Parts: sequence; C-alpha cells; structure tokens
Amino acid sequence: MVAITQQPQKLTVEEYLEWEQSQDVRYEYANGEVFAMTLGTIPHNDIALNLYRALYPHLRSRGCRVNVSDVKVQVSQESQYYYPDAIVSCDPRDLNARKFIQFPKLIVEVLSPDTTLQEYILIDSEKISVERYSRGEGRMWLYYPYTAGDIITLSSIEFECPIELLYEGVVFGTEE
Repeated sequence: MVAITQQPQKLTVEEYLEWEQSQDVRYEYANGEVFAMTLGTIPHNDIALNLYRALYPHLRSRGCRVNVSDVKVQVSQESQYYYPDAIVSCDPRDLNARKFIQFPKLIVEVLSPDTTLQEYILIDSEKISVERYSRGEGRMWLYYPYTAGDIITLSSIEFECPIELLYEGVVFGTEE
C-alpha cells in the first residue's frame, strides 16, 4: 500500500529534487508544479523492456547508455523533469549520471489506450522548420512538415498561425 503524502503547491527545482527523494511514488516536475506518475500496465512495461533489450547491445559498444522508466530526464535546468519510458544518451556528461539524464539523444514514450496525445510538434531552432505529427485513424500518425511561408495548423486545439510568428526576432547563424 502506498502512503498518501501532501503534494506541495509550488516548488523550486532544488526543493522538488529533495522532496521527491522521500516520496513513495514518482513525480514529474514542470514550472514549479509536481505531477504524480500513474501506474503502468504490464504490457506497457514489457514493451519498454523489450526495447531496452534490443537497444542495449547496439548502444554499449558506442559509448551510449539506455535507461527505462525510473530514470528522469532534465528538459531544462529551471523548469522540467520527466520520466519517459526509455532514454538514450551518448553524451559523455551523462555516462556517469546518478540522478537524471541531461543530454538525451532519444526519448521514447509507450502510448496507452487512454492516451489523450493527439499531436506532437518539433520546432527547429537553427532554421525555419516545424514538424507536426498528428494522430490519424487507428494507429497511424500523420507527418506534416512546415517551412517558411507556411501556416501551421494544430488541429487538436483548433489553432493556426504563420510559421514566421514562431521565429519573430530570431537571428540564425553563428555568433562571433
């Protein structure tokens, strides 16, 4: 039986990292708020472990590490920590990590039947380019690439905007 503990209102990153160590369940952290992780199913766990078993021998000789569900990834130093189903990092700074992965190369999420995720967006910071993955019929995910001059459509929230709006004020190129 898991003990129910009072969930704090808002925490700093340091408070979250210290507080979570004393919890019986895992919590993700985003912008000062903590969110309890739901329990996974056995098939969900089996899929993540099967992926781990397939990746491990491939990555070991390349100096990479692969971790599953109990390892958190630090998205940014000030705001977000998540527990993906699998993480791969080939960055030397992560090879001896003890608390979280900071420089992932691959993040994997195993979707559950009740997953509400409808769209996934990747925005390039080096050039005008956005990639949208939208859930289609059944198990199909549809891919929509956007470049300069395009209107980005986020159908899950009925939103459209010119791609240039995302890159307003952004200067590309190397700093000297």
